[in-house]
Amino acid sequence: MIGHVGLSVPDLAAAKAYYDELIGVLGLEEFFGAPDQQAYRRTDGKPGTYLFLYAATEPGDHVQGRAGFQHLAFDVRGRRAVRNAHDVATRLGSTVLHPPQPFPQYHEHYYAAFSPRSARLRP
Repeated sequence: MIGHVGLSVPDLAAAKAYYDELIGVLGLEEFFGAPDQQAYRRTDGKPGTYLFLYAATEPGDHVQGRAGFQHLAFDVRGRRAVRNAHDVATRLGSTVLHPPQPFPQYHEHYYAAFSPRSARLRP
């Protein structure tokens, strides 16, 4: 099991504002915050991966496809939660690559929405 994932973001305040709006539908809550980092954990007290956001210390944009970070996926409880997360992310300005739908090529119950810039790795 992965203990936590840490992401460097160009604007920590903007990333925090984004995730603070989204965490409830993802089943997360704030773990702690500091001037240079923000952390989230599961709301149900069960083991799970924590998400840490760090203020980037080097300038530059993330480019998907280069070596390094590829994407971030969240497990949520059911299709309604996928649709709710999609609605919140869309309201917050995320671009939608795929709206909520089944993806049977992954497995028969896979239902997801894909948003390429939701991790807030670019301004």
